[in-house]
Amino acid sequence: MTPDIDRFVDRAGLVRWIDAHAPEIGSGPLAIDFLHGGTSNIILALDRGGRPAVLRRAPLVPPPNSERAMAREARLLAALNDTSVPHPHLHGYCADVAVIGAPFYVMERVDGWAPALNGRGCSYPDAFDNAEARNELGFAVVDALATLARVDHAAIGLDDFGRPGDFLARQVDRWLGQFRDYPTRYPDYVPRTPPGMDEVAAWLRANLPESRTIGIVHGDYGPPNILFKHERPVEVAAIIDWELATIGDPLLDLALFLCNLRDEAAPGTIPRAAYFDPTDFPTRQQLLARYGALTGRDLSHFPYYLVLAQFRMACILEYKVAAASGRPVEGTQAMFADMVLNLMQQAHALTV
Repeated sequence: MTPDIDRFVDRAGLVRWIDAHAPEIGSGPLAIDFLHGGTSNIILALDRGGRPAVLRRAPLVPPPNSERAMAREARLLAALNDTSVPHPHLHGYCADVAVIGAPFYVMERVDGWAPALNGRGCSYPDAFDNAEARNELGFAVVDALATLARVDHAAIGLDDFGRPGDFLARQVDRWLGQFRDYPTRYPDYVPRTPPGMDEVAAWLRANLPESRTIGIVHGDYGPPNILFKHERPVEVAAIIDWELATIGDPLLDLALFLCNLRDEAAPGTIPRAAYFDPTDFPTRQQLLARYGALTGRDLSHFPYYLVLAQFRMACILEYKVAAASGRPVEGTQAMFADMVLNLMQQAHALTV
């Protein structure tokens, strides 16, 4: 059943805003289609005969801090407009609730495809469902991330977008705090502590890298949050879903992706916590070399970031287990329950 779009948008108010702030979308009759709706946002496709666009707003019952998160994401996208980072061009942000009934922003609708997540991993369009294309995809993901890493965040007005000074030092307590709050947020959840969690937390606190580079961090970087162009060789059309973006250490984004890939030190071993089959992807070492060549970044401490990335994701993904408490654990929920344990196990193995 298609939702009633008029519950989410005052059409007349939106037309007036487009005329004033985003005329490139067109001047014809406004067609609106529902693309996606969940607990965090509503996404609508806009068409007035010009450039296809997307409107994003909070749901009717918004989660805490949703307006702040939307304003931050819009600010980041606007700052990226004058860079070479592939992203959806931001047409504009509106904080005035009176315009359509909620704060919103309008951005370019990028023509591209993303790997689809399912209970078995990722699936790909037919033209890209082969070993050669997946090898290209791995390099394309890192090439786009390197482009982001080369952006001077202060030069594009994002010097106060985060607190980069103690970014790595804050990570353990931040994610442990979220993990330990799940029993309060989900009363049916029976708390569990993945084996090795305390040891990994202690190792991360004791082994902070001395040399760090500051830049834009996406926060959830990987193929499901990337749109790829329809042509070969594989190339990134846009990085999407910047809700967790901040200013910190960009190597965390690289580690979030590479922890899913094969390590040449253990040939033939597939990371148990990988959310896609990395058999046909480049190895960690191949992509580390690519990233280092493109950014000039010192990668000698990269194992630390692999541990942190897996620890962080384990803490975050446990909410999937907590939120499903009281219901039969099956399909995707069962996948996440195992993934949390595997992530922590892999992180622990890197510390001993």
